[in-house]
Amino acid sequence: MDQIMNKMGGYWINNKAEKEISSVGDDFDAISTSIEGGTKWFVNKIKGKMQKPLPDLLREHDLPAGLFPRDATNYEFDEETKKLTVFIPTISEVGYRDQSIIRFFTSVTGHLEKGKLSDVEGMKTKVLVWVTVTCVTTKASKVSFATTGLNKSRSKDVYEILRDSFPVEKF
Repeated sequence: MDQIMNKMGGYWINNKAEKEISSVGDDFDAISTSIEGGTKWFVNKIKGKMQKPLPDLLREHDLPAGLFPRDATNYEFDEETKKLTVFIPTISEVGYRDQSIIRFFTSVTGHLEKGKLSDVEGMKTKVLVWVTVTCVTTKASKVSFATTGLNKSRSKDVYEILRDSFPVEKF
């Protein structure tokens, strides 16, 4: 019985250590997504500065928490300039409950204000064809995705839930 318990304990510790090592590897992968952005993020992590989770930052600015995919956990937000840069591991897309689809580049930038993410780069949505999103705004229960010459409003509730992304080959 002791041998079985030792093997189970060793197995559990080995798996736990493997996950921790993998987590460190993920942190370094995030750094490689952007030299400038990753370095600042890494330095803040070493200094012990903890930033709030991305969904919390979005909620504070009246944007839906699930606007970005679940794996978009690393970001930079400059309080002075209000510039937000979100790092995503791979070019990917997310399908939402209302059949809408948003595609993300490996970094998405924009100017974050209350209820608005403007000057967006790195985000597309499908409206018959893929169109570049230039601005995301919220009013009451609606979220609007502005593109060149088109404004598509959708229910804000659909974007409140964090969703997994699926890798795609091109942006």
